[in-house]
Amino acid sequence: MITPQLVLASTSPFRRELLARLGLPFEAAAPDVDETPLPGEDAERLVVRLAEAKARAVAAQYPHALIIGSDQVAGLDGAPADEILGKPGSRARAIEQLTRASGRRVVFRTGLCLLRAEDGMTQTACELFQVHFRRLTAAQIAAYVDREQPFGCAGSFKSEGLGITLFERLTGADPNALVGLPLIRLVDMLAAAGVDVLTAPRHLG
Repeated sequence: MITPQLVLASTSPFRRELLARLGLPFEAAAPDVDETPLPGEDAERLVVRLAEAKARAVAAQYPHALIIGSDQVAGLDGAPADEILGKPGSRARAIEQLTRASGRRVVFRTGLCLLRAEDGMTQTACELFQVHFRRLTAAQIAAYVDREQPFGCAGSFKSEGLGITLFERLTGADPNALVGLPLIRLVDMLAAAGVDVLTAPRHLG
């Protein structure tokens, strides 16, 4: 059996690195999606909707592919959508986010979608992962932000780098979800779509 073409609907280098761990060839494509939350939309609905929207945004370019979409938001103490911690975009905003997170629990919700472009079949899920922050001083927060400049990361940290020093503990089923792509759930989705990651041929269909 020939493995269907896999496409990652993301330009994130972190998601590309995670998907590469499965050992299957894939392409990455940039989805053009408005990520603005809908009125009254909670975090879980938001990330699942955007994950599917990203997959569908590139489906026309890859009509015979399995397309992977993912989206992530963070909220303080499981906060509602109006308190979502997005990508800070600036030093001041990153410091503000980490100051608010100090000594608290941050819940990451990662939406995942696997879309079969041929017939539009979709599988979606939302993975939760919790980060318990240490109590951080203003000097520690500023030093971290200046060293890693996590301006494009939800929650203002890079857990795969120096961000690990900010945490007391992590809780969740799949640590990959924190970086942005829940691989354990993705392997299940691929299996349901007929792709056994361990036995699939290592070439595109």
